[in-house]
Amino acid sequence: MVTSKRLYNWYIALVAAMCMVLYGYDASVFNAAQGSDNWLEWFDLDIKADANLIGLVNTAYTIGAIVAGWFFGGPTADYFGRRVGMAVGCILTIAATFMQAFAPWHNLGCFIGGRVLIGIGQGLALTAGPIYIGEVSPPEIRGQIMTFWQMFYSVGSFIAYWIAYACNANKEKLGHWDWRMVVIFQILVPLIILILLPFQPESPRWWIKRHNNIEEAKKALRKIRETEEDVDFEVLAIREAIEFENEAVSGSYLALFKDPSIRKRLYLAFVLNVGQQLSGQGTLNSYSSAIYKTIWTSTDTINLINALNATCGILFTLNAVWTADRFGRRWLFIVGAVGMGICMMIVPIVGMTTPDVIGAKGTATKTQPVGISIVFLLFLFIFFYKPSWGATTWIWTSEVFSMNVRAQAVGMCSQMQNVANTIFQQFFPIFLANTGLKCLFFFMATNILLAVFVWFCVPETMKVPLEEIDTLFGGQNHVEKGGQMLNATDAHYADGEKNSVEVQQRETKREMDV
Repeated sequence: MVTSKRLYNWYIALVAAMCMVLYGYDASVFNAAQGSDNWLEWFDLDIKADANLIGLVNTAYTIGAIVAGWFFGGPTADYFGRRVGMAVGCILTIAATFMQAFAPWHNLGCFIGGRVLIGIGQGLALTAGPIYIGEVSPPEIRGQIMTFWQMFYSVGSFIAYWIAYACNANKEKLGHWDWRMVVIFQILVPLIILILLPFQPESPRWWIKRHNNIEEAKKALRKIRETEEDVDFEVLAIREAIEFENEAVSGSYLALFKDPSIRKRLYLAFVLNVGQQLSGQGTLNSYSSAIYKTIWTSTDTINLINALNATCGILFTLNAVWTADRFGRRWLFIVGAVGMGICMMIVPIVGMTTPDVIGAKGTATKTQPVGISIVFLLFLFIFFYKPSWGATTWIWTSEVFSMNVRAQAVGMCSQMQNVANTIFQQFFPIFLANTGLKCLFFFMATNILLAVFVWFCVPETMKVPLEEIDTLFGGQNHVEKGGQMLNATDAHYADGEKNSVEVQQRETKREMDV
């Protein structure tokens, strides 16, 4: 039987994971908006002549997110707390939603300003959210819980695309509200998060790191750990790790540059997060409508495919729940990259080897069977992506950094996704217009290279306690060294009775019992 404390642990982690709905919804909003003729008319845009300007609208979001993630997300989460970081991000998202939905006629600048502001808000929330989840989750199920972080991205896309489909089906009645309705529904989830956040505990690690408040840390842990022994043991581990980081390394963000093992993690995480976007998913999410228009001319059909894609994305992400803590992060990375590479090889081959037909509007399209096969392959791509480079990139990034730099490092690394998107999406519309589906060969090559990179460079982090993960990257064990500095008589390695392996076995046995 699952205990009430374990259920509550899942609940508070899932509230934090809802921040990812903001990201998934917003990423899908622009894709849906640019498919609306009313949106194009409102801002006086032509989908072909203004391809660069449309790319700029999408890039505006990523600029705000990069600035927030690199310079404000970490300090906000470290100084004010993980919950405050998430809350401020939600408030800015709500304000930006109104700027976009009610931008004046032909005033694209206001819409772009809203995109920048929403990027800042999400940069804050997407830094604090995964840190909070990692810090309140037990190591033996940390991967399972973090899976829902990526799943909520799919939930955001699911909501956005089905609203877009319904609005497009009634666009004659709605007029310019067909795209406004899609945009304005973005305030729903941030409001829910803002209501729930005040009633859940702050991260115990933040209490000790920021205020050295042992009692508040224990108070938070008592709500999510089974026994007082578990609470005392985890508090001691946190204190030992922070003591070592403050004395031997650096209690500030300077450790990002002073500690070779942290630098190594930073570079590895940079590559993984850039790779996540260059795998093809980031581009498909923003430009799937444009890709499908090379096959179908019906906007209704394209919106339905996008909505079904988002629905399947939720189900596919759940595969990481039973694989992340069973087969490990490396296995998911490698299998996912190989699978995505194969899909991205077959799609353009199908497109090049099948004849074009002239549609009702005189444009060249594919036959319906060919179109269905291409959509199936792109859905198969999502099947491989969601539990691997979708979910596992966030799991790995949120768990590999030590407490002294975790917030800043996660903010920087996660925003490398947007750095990659900002650069690539500036020329992808032109790339697609000039080469058609052949542009997908680029993603095939990228995915093969990513699989090789993980095989040779990325260590396994499955079920390793956060405070002891440094040893995987050539660093010292912060718990052991910190225990010696504190002269703790029951330090984790002092008497050989309590080490991380034994604790992991004890927790795993408890999981099997319940």
